[in-house]
Amino acid sequence: MTRSPVTGGPAACRILRVTGPLVEMEYRGGTAMYDLVSVGPAGLPGEVVAISGDVATVQAYEYTGGLAPGQTAVPRGHPLSVRLGPELLGGIFDGLLRPLAGAGDWLGPGAPMAFASERTWSFAPLVARGDRVAEGQALGEIRDAGPVRVKVLAPPGCAGTVTEIAAAGELPGDAVTAVVGGTRVTIGASWPVRRPRPVRARVDSREALNTGQRAIDLLFPVARGSTVAVPGGFGTGETMLLQQIAKWCDADVIVYVGCGERGNEMADVITELAELRDPRTGGRLTDRTVTIANTSNMPMMAREASVYTGVTVAEYFRDMGLDVVVIADSTSRWAEALREFTSRTGALPAEEGYPAGLASAIAAFYERAATVTTLGGDRGSVTVIGAVSPPGGDLTEPVTAHTERFVRCLWTLDRDLAYARHYPAVSWAGSFSRDVPVLAGGHRAAGDTEWARRRDRVAAVLAEADRLADLVDLIGIAALPGRERIGVLAGRLLREGVLQQSALSERDAYCGPEKTAALADAALAVADRCRDLVDAGVPAASVEEIDFGPLLRAREDTGPHDAAGVTARRDTMLAALEEVRP
Repeated sequence: MTRSPVTGGPAACRILRVTGPLVEMEYRGGTAMYDLVSVGPAGLPGEVVAISGDVATVQAYEYTGGLAPGQTAVPRGHPLSVRLGPELLGGIFDGLLRPLAGAGDWLGPGAPMAFASERTWSFAPLVARGDRVAEGQALGEIRDAGPVRVKVLAPPGCAGTVTEIAAAGELPGDAVTAVVGGTRVTIGASWPVRRPRPVRARVDSREALNTGQRAIDLLFPVARGSTVAVPGGFGTGETMLLQQIAKWCDADVIVYVGCGERGNEMADVITELAELRDPRTGGRLTDRTVTIANTSNMPMMAREASVYTGVTVAEYFRDMGLDVVVIADSTSRWAEALREFTSRTGALPAEEGYPAGLASAIAAFYERAATVTTLGGDRGSVTVIGAVSPPGGDLTEPVTAHTERFVRCLWTLDRDLAYARHYPAVSWAGSFSRDVPVLAGGHRAAGDTEWARRRDRVAAVLAEADRLADLVDLIGIAALPGRERIGVLAGRLLREGVLQQSALSERDAYCGPEKTAALADAALAVADRCRDLVDAGVPAASVEEIDFGPLLRAREDTGPHDAAGVTARRDTMLAALEEVRP
């Protein structure tokens, strides 16, 4: 690499062309793909994304207005990286992980990539001088980082004898906590966003991520370390569902990436997380959340980096043995940034103008989700939930179609359900979960031997009710035989009494797994009894006139974990049905 005779660093290169976020500069050798570049007088951050002959193409992550050919760009000699540390928890950052708190209305051009925290941390060593440690092993703990136990780990590739270890006490964020095999280990660390952090092994998970949303946990559960896509047209409650999962799922850390979303929606997320009480710790939920706010009015290409930034943060906490959920809202906006840049390069576009490598990019992003054995021997996971916003609700468009190929779960949001005020509007006909077989084994091992049978029965009843609904539209409910009329009733009991949920109710916004199971069992038991009555000669119309209110209100009248209360209402309902005679 050509170096500056004054500083000894990389020599400045001349800018050849600027078109939107695309900047072409001279290539003088030594610069690698995805290396960081400071562009123009303001030092705008950019990344080398193509090298052809003596021209390097740079993807700029800030507004390039005023940038012109003939100005200089300086390669930094290292890939685009972010600083990882305990200060991430509770923080709000842009797509390059630069803090937004205290930054004013706008970040200035060329704002520093690495930030310096003035806060000190309470460090407690876990090893002593002379100990031999392996890469990924915990060297110490940060005791005042909030509800999450943040560890200082020996970085990948660092192993050997501890020659120095800091004493317990207050340390600044850039302090050296230990020296291992000649390597200085600080509290914070830097890591390239496009390089997955190494692990000892990827392992299968039989444990479900409980979201607290019955339609998901009952029908389309997701395993820890798995992947989910949430496609839905405008107005189907996509953002609301993701916010509820961020609030209530049982992960240790939440990384919420607002990728190209509207500023008001992002502001709502930040406000609600700050105000919401964490049900696990009693503190603020935001204290174990990392928010990456890269809204639609921010530079477009920063969206492209933001999803990798989010998953890198998640891997940092995963390596401590924690379960982390990454919520990307939405990957469609990320794909739009890819399309925008492709159009600038003049590359031959694929379907609907997206780049030919769109499928590979989507696969590479979701592939970073996993349950792993960390380098230090702990078990941790990263679960990725990506929203997809198909234009006009067209689920056949490229982003949705490619995403469906690579994810383990699909939670399709149905427009008709949403417009009928059925929340969450997860379509039981258009969704799937490939994690069901392995999770069924996990539930059996945990003692819930009825989990798979219960789920299969609920799915079958809903499918039958949908089939009968088409007949009802044609010939009317009165023309159906008695058992089929009870099939329609059973579908209604499950929809209104189990799957429907209120995001604004203190008792119903979250539902524990025991209560979810009790509600499903209650609806199925009542439906079975109604079918027995019809078989015994009771007119279907008489059964339909029974007041099922106590059953339908059980989800609101009982607490989030009150399975016994649901069972009591089921028994009351069954006793009332016993009084019905032919």
